[in-house]
Amino acid sequence: MKNSFKLLGSLALSSLLATSAIGLEVNLTDKLPYVDIDVDGKNIRIKRIQDTNHKLKNSYTKTSRPCPPFCVQKIEPVKGVETVSELDVINFLKNQVANNTGLLIDARLPQWYIQGTIPGALNVPFSVLSISLGSKYIDQMLELFGAEKKKDGSWDFSNAMELLVFDNGPWCQQAVAAIKNLIKLGYPKDKIKYYRGGMQYWQILGITIAKPNG
Repeated sequence: MKNSFKLLGSLALSSLLATSAIGLEVNLTDKLPYVDIDVDGKNIRIKRIQDTNHKLKNSYTKTSRPCPPFCVQKIEPVKGVETVSELDVINFLKNQVANNTGLLIDARLPQWYIQGTIPGALNVPFSVLSISLGSKYIDQMLELFGAEKKKDGSWDFSNAMELLVFDNGPWCQQAVAAIKNLIKLGYPKDKIKYYRGGMQYWQILGITIAKPNG
């Protein structure tokens, strides 16, 4: 357990402060212009792009991708796992992540992640959690999430953190695959949330993204 929190410390996710004293033209809500988040000692302000004429110019402007594998995901792809909105993601950062009781998980493969992610997200590719792929990192990841391995080899999830998992968006299967892998490993459904909108909706709304190597 100590090792898991040592790893979490490397994320340096400290307290997040929401301020409504100074309004912007394009706010997150009518009472919330932005949220400040501290990542690795660097302040990142989560807000919307202020240019009301701004349009996306990247791959998230595409409307059609081959299915399979890029099929439309259900609102509740895994029964018992709550699907959440952008504001829920921000509240999760303000509360669970800030208090080290939750992790925001970017379940995409690294080539997607390095192009930009939600501030404060940790990249845990869905494949890393796959038993069928024989991932050698499963134990390390579960310990990072706060689970404890018992003497008989099973896992105790009573102190495991809440996870909020996302990927590219409603047409992407990576987050759903990660959630299914977690459940196969015994992770409680009530400790997992799914942000279906993913990076596409996050960027359509013009909300701040972070470049991992930036």
